[in-house]
Amino acid sequence: MQLLLKSLTHLPLPVLYELSRALFRVAYYVFRWRRPLAAENLRNAFPEKTASERAAILKQSYRNLADLIVETLYGYGASAADMQRRVRIENPELLRQCTERGQSVVLLAAHFCNWEWLLLAAGAQLGVPIDAVYKRQRIGGFDRFLREGRARFGGNPIAADNFLRELMKRKGEVRAYALVADQTPLNRDEKHWSRFLNQDTAFFVGADKIARILKAPVLFVSMRRERKGFYSARLNLLAEPPYDRSADRDNGTEIIERYARALEAEIRASPADWLWIHRKWKYAKPLYA
Repeated sequence: MQLLLKSLTHLPLPVLYELSRALFRVAYYVFRWRRPLAAENLRNAFPEKTASERAAILKQSYRNLADLIVETLYGYGASAADMQRRVRIENPELLRQCTERGQSVVLLAAHFCNWEWLLLAAGAQLGVPIDAVYKRQRIGGFDRFLREGRARFGGNPIAADNFLRELMKRKGEVRAYALVADQTPLNRDEKHWSRFLNQDTAFFVGADKIARILKAPVLFVSMRRERKGFYSARLNLLAEPPYDRSADRDNGTEIIERYARALEAEIRASPADWLWIHRKWKYAKPLYA
């Protein structure tokens, strides 16, 4: 599998986009892969939209996802210069101001636009080691392929189950810690509940805790699709130290709530660019949460 995937990274992007069109047709029309789930998520998130408006968003989201898959393959073989050209980071100086003060930074992104290219472009442009949390894959060859691809320009993918240990090892170093923070915690995990896209929604609280441990500023990374194969990204300050110690003791999650609000604004501005097929709403909010 790893050999096949690596061979695809050497194909020109126009050829890969032909593969994207085929992937879209098969997933959307033939297998209807997770379409009922995605349609339900959109219906709950945008009750004010008409059925035809939601259907158009749904279809475009599958097209975007197919493009994301082939763009990821291309990115794992592209040059650093090409990634810088295709993902323009508008204000990298915001992060550099933090690192020049000797502060590590927490970067919060989402399954929005092309998060794979975002990591590659950040590694090529920002000039700071980036530890990126990821979910370990069950298939060993696929897991190695992802880790090697994401690490090409200085990124350091760390499996979520090893992250806290690795974080403590590097606590004294100036680094960036990147989290795609819109995944859903397990029901038994600690979580923050927010009203998000018209629904009670659980979020991981790890980013809040990491920021307080490191006394690190937290930046939300917004992303825009400029045209096919080209994106822009902007760093937005969510929070910065000194943090309130009493809020830390009381399990404060102000940073996570700010992240939820920033992400919701991004999704409402361009709903087809979010990953509607993931199971964000796996369980209901407990009565006394």
